[in-house]
Amino acid sequence: MSRIGIGYDIHRLIKRRKLILGGVDIPHNKGLLGHSDADVLIHAVCDALLGACAQKDLGVHFPPSDSAYKDISSIKLLKKVNSILKRLKYSISSIDTIVVAEEPHLGPFKEKMRKNIAQALNISSKKVNVKATTSEGQGAVGRGKAICAYAIALIKK
Repeated sequence: MSRIGIGYDIHRLIKRRKLILGGVDIPHNKGLLGHSDADVLIHAVCDALLGACAQKDLGVHFPPSDSAYKDISSIKLLKKVNSILKRLKYSISSIDTIVVAEEPHLGPFKEKMRKNIAQALNISSKKVNVKATTSEGQGAVGRGKAICAYAIALIKK
Protein backbone atom coordinates (compact mmCIF):
# COMPACT_ATOMS: atom_id res chain seq x y z
CA MET A 1 0.00 0.00 0.00
CA SER A 2 1.34 3.43 -0.99
CA ARG A 3 0.55 6.66 0.86
CA ILE A 4 1.34 10.28 0.08
CA GLY A 5 1.85 13.29 2.35
CA ILE A 6 2.48 16.98 1.92
CA GLY A 7 4.44 19.34 4.15
CA TYR A 8 4.83 23.09 4.35
CA ASP A 9 6.75 25.42 6.63
CA ILE A 10 7.59 29.11 6.80
CA HIS A 11 9.80 31.09 9.18
CA ARG A 12 10.69 34.75 9.43
CA LEU A 13 14.22 35.91 8.67
CA ILE A 14 16.04 37.80 11.43
CA LYS A 15 19.53 39.18 11.99
CA ARG A 16 22.08 37.46 14.25
CA ARG A 17 20.92 33.95 13.44
CA LYS A 18 22.46 31.26 11.19
CA LEU A 19 20.59 30.32 8.02
CA ILE A 20 20.22 26.53 7.96
CA LEU A 21 18.39 24.91 5.03
CA GLY A 22 18.45 21.20 4.35
CA GLY A 23 21.02 20.84 7.11
CA VAL A 24 23.40 23.21 5.29
CA ASP A 25 24.78 26.33 6.96
CA ILE A 26 24.29 28.91 4.21
CA PRO A 27 26.22 32.18 4.26
CA HIS A 28 23.70 35.02 4.63
CA ASN A 29 23.20 38.12 6.76
CA LYS A 30 19.99 36.69 8.28
CA GLY A 31 18.73 33.38 9.58
CA LEU A 32 15.36 31.82 10.32
CA LEU A 33 13.58 32.45 13.61
CA GLY A 34 12.33 29.36 15.41
CA HIS A 35 12.57 27.18 18.48
CA SER A 36 14.84 24.66 16.75
CA ASP A 37 17.32 25.68 14.05
CA ALA A 38 14.16 26.64 12.05
CA ASP A 39 15.19 24.66 8.96
CA VAL A 40 12.01 25.09 6.89
CA LEU A 41 13.08 22.52 4.31
CA ILE A 42 13.61 19.75 6.85
CA HIS A 43 10.42 20.73 8.70
CA ALA A 44 8.42 20.45 5.47
CA VAL A 45 9.95 17.01 4.77
CA CYS A 46 9.14 15.87 8.33
CA ASP A 47 5.52 16.96 7.98
CA ALA A 48 5.19 15.33 4.56
CA LEU A 49 6.45 12.03 5.97
CA LEU A 50 4.30 12.28 9.11
CA GLY A 51 1.27 13.10 6.98
CA ALA A 52 1.90 10.18 4.66
CA CYS A 53 1.77 7.74 7.56
CA ALA A 54 -1.22 9.51 9.17
CA GLN A 55 0.69 10.79 12.19
CA LYS A 56 0.25 14.16 13.85
CA ASP A 57 2.36 17.11 12.71
CA LEU A 58 5.90 18.07 13.67
CA GLY A 59 4.80 20.54 16.36
CA VAL A 60 2.89 17.81 18.18
CA HIS A 61 5.78 15.34 18.11
CA PHE A 62 8.41 17.97 19.00
CA PRO A 63 6.57 20.86 20.70
CA PRO A 64 8.24 24.27 20.90
CA SER A 65 7.27 24.33 24.59
CA ASP A 66 9.75 21.47 25.22
CA SER A 67 13.21 22.85 26.03
CA ALA A 68 14.77 19.60 24.77
CA TYR A 69 14.20 20.89 21.23
CA LYS A 70 15.58 24.40 21.77
CA ASP A 71 18.06 25.10 18.93
CA ILE A 72 18.13 21.39 17.99
CA SER A 73 19.31 20.47 14.52
CA SER A 74 16.27 19.68 12.41
CA ILE A 75 18.26 16.83 10.90
CA LYS A 76 17.95 15.14 14.32
CA LEU A 77 14.18 15.65 14.18
CA LEU A 78 14.12 14.11 10.70
CA LYS A 79 15.95 11.05 12.02
CA LYS A 80 13.32 10.74 14.77
CA VAL A 81 10.54 10.99 12.17
CA ASN A 82 12.28 8.23 10.22
CA SER A 83 12.17 6.07 13.36
CA ILE A 84 8.40 6.58 13.47
CA LEU A 85 8.11 5.42 9.86
CA LYS A 86 10.25 2.36 10.56
CA ARG A 87 8.19 1.49 13.66
CA LEU A 88 5.05 1.66 11.49
CA LYS A 89 6.81 -0.47 8.83
CA TYR A 90 6.84 2.16 6.07
CA SER A 91 9.63 2.74 3.59
CA ILE A 92 10.22 5.91 1.60
CA SER A 93 9.70 5.74 -2.16
CA SER A 94 10.40 9.38 -2.97
CA ILE A 95 10.51 12.93 -1.61
CA ASP A 96 10.18 16.06 -3.72
CA THR A 97 10.78 19.51 -2.23
CA ILE A 98 10.94 23.17 -3.13
CA VAL A 99 12.40 26.04 -1.13
CA VAL A 100 11.04 29.51 -1.84
CA ALA A 101 13.47 32.34 -1.04
CA GLU A 102 14.25 35.67 -2.68
CA GLU A 103 17.80 35.44 -1.40
CA PRO A 104 20.34 34.01 -1.01
CA HIS A 105 20.71 32.10 -4.26
CA LEU A 106 20.37 28.43 -3.27
CA GLY A 107 21.57 26.70 -6.45
CA PRO A 108 25.06 25.90 -5.14
CA PHE A 109 23.63 24.23 -2.01
CA LYS A 110 20.83 22.04 -3.40
CA GLU A 111 22.92 18.91 -3.94
CA LYS A 112 24.28 18.99 -0.37
CA MET A 113 20.73 19.51 0.97
CA ARG A 114 19.55 16.51 -1.04
CA LYS A 115 22.38 14.35 0.29
CA ASN A 116 21.77 15.49 3.89
CA ILE A 117 18.09 14.55 3.69
CA ALA A 118 18.87 11.17 2.14
CA GLN A 119 21.58 10.43 4.69
CA ALA A 120 19.33 11.35 7.64
CA LEU A 121 16.65 9.01 6.27
CA ASN A 122 19.13 6.28 5.31
CA ILE A 123 17.87 6.20 1.71
CA SER A 124 19.47 6.73 -1.68
CA SER A 125 19.85 10.37 -2.66
CA LYS A 126 18.14 9.36 -5.93
CA LYS A 127 14.89 9.23 -3.94
CA VAL A 128 15.18 12.90 -2.89
CA ASN A 129 14.77 16.02 -5.00
CA VAL A 130 15.46 19.59 -3.86
CA LYS A 131 14.41 22.55 -5.97
CA ALA A 132 14.57 26.29 -5.27
CA THR A 133 12.68 29.28 -6.61
CA THR A 134 11.72 32.84 -5.71
CA SER A 135 8.28 34.34 -5.25
CA GLU A 136 9.02 37.15 -7.69
CA GLY A 137 8.86 39.85 -5.04
CA GLN A 138 5.41 38.81 -3.79
CA GLY A 139 4.42 38.48 -0.13
CA ALA A 140 6.68 38.18 2.91
CA VAL A 141 8.99 35.75 1.11
CA GLY A 142 9.26 38.05 -1.89
CA ARG A 143 10.13 41.00 0.34
CA GLY A 144 12.96 38.97 1.93
CA LYS A 145 11.21 38.73 5.30
CA ALA A 146 10.72 34.94 5.29
CA ILE A 147 11.63 31.66 3.61
CA CYS A 148 9.21 28.80 3.06
CA ALA A 149 9.39 25.23 1.80
CA TYR A 150 7.03 22.60 0.47
CA ALA A 151 7.58 18.84 0.40
CA ILE A 152 5.69 15.82 -0.83
CA ALA A 153 6.53 12.27 0.20
CA LEU A 154 5.51 8.91 -1.18
CA ILE A 155 5.84 5.97 1.20
CA LYS A 156 4.83 2.32 1.06
CA LYS A 157 4.21 -0.54 3.50
